[in-house]
Amino acid sequence: MRRIIGILLIAISAASFGTLAIFGRYAYNDGMDIYTVLFLRFGISASFMTVILLLRKEHFPRGRILAQLVGMGAVGYVGQSFLYLTAIKYASAGLVALLLYLYPFFVAVLSMIFLREVITRVKVIALVLALFGAALTVGPVSGQLIGALMAITAALIYSIYIIVGTGVMKHVSAVQSSTIIFASAGAVYGLLTFANGAHLPASNSGWLAMLGIIVVSTIIPVVTFLAGLERVGPTNAAMLSTLEPVVTVLLAAWLFGDQLLPIVMLGGGLILAAVILLTRTELSTETDNQTALKASEH
Repeated sequence: MRRIIGILLIAISAASFGTLAIFGRYAYNDGMDIYTVLFLRFGISASFMTVILLLRKEHFPRGRILAQLVGMGAVGYVGQSFLYLTAIKYASAGLVALLLYLYPFFVAVLSMIFLREVITRVKVIALVLALFGAALTVGPVSGQLIGALMAITAALIYSIYIIVGTGVMKHVSAVQSSTIIFASAGAVYGLLTFANGAHLPASNSGWLAMLGIIVVSTIIPVVTFLAGLERVGPTNAAMLSTLEPVVTVLLAAWLFGDQLLPIVMLGGGLILAAVILLTRTELSTETDNQTALKASEH
């Protein structure tokens, strides 16, 4: 049951993260800029999570764990989001998105090196299916080298974020970790917004878009991801997260009339096949473990 819950949490996280580009398009159309959007996103999310933390009577993390969480927010989240959004200026959004989804591969390699995780043949097959699926879904085209390098660096930073988070989540709750991560990222983007000038929403639709970014695209996905990460491990969490571009593409087609090409649908099918393959393997493993445990009790 633990792994099943973990899989569901990561799936919810991926689906929620997939709405970010949609809400972001509405926010930018209302006159907002990147720094203001990200400052409001993380700053308000941090305030909300602080209230939840206090209501749950949980303490703020301290010492080494606090430092790691600050690093995850101020370096990990800020670095990844800044490089990703900057890379789009030099290369197509499709190419940048594809290169970002190299992170499951990076996570698998880093997990083998630092966490001694065993990468099975099934995981390798799922990883390849997910990568090809992401390639077809986002439809990469050419771009400048600097854009590609920024996207790859963003993927590497996010991979390190996941590896660090795997260890940190053994000592804190999802609420504790999310609060510090949001606050750290919000502080950095607050300074950048102050330096560049704030561009607040010009209408109610802009504020509604920001509310969607804060609740649906930030609080829900980050909390569920961190909670699921502790249950299924970094490699599984990274591969399950490849559901995100499928959600984004489907929502863009529905809300903005973006063309849903057959090749995109094929890519989404490959990603779903990878997720189903991985899920069935994880459930089978959990069943075997429970059977072995019951046998040992007799």
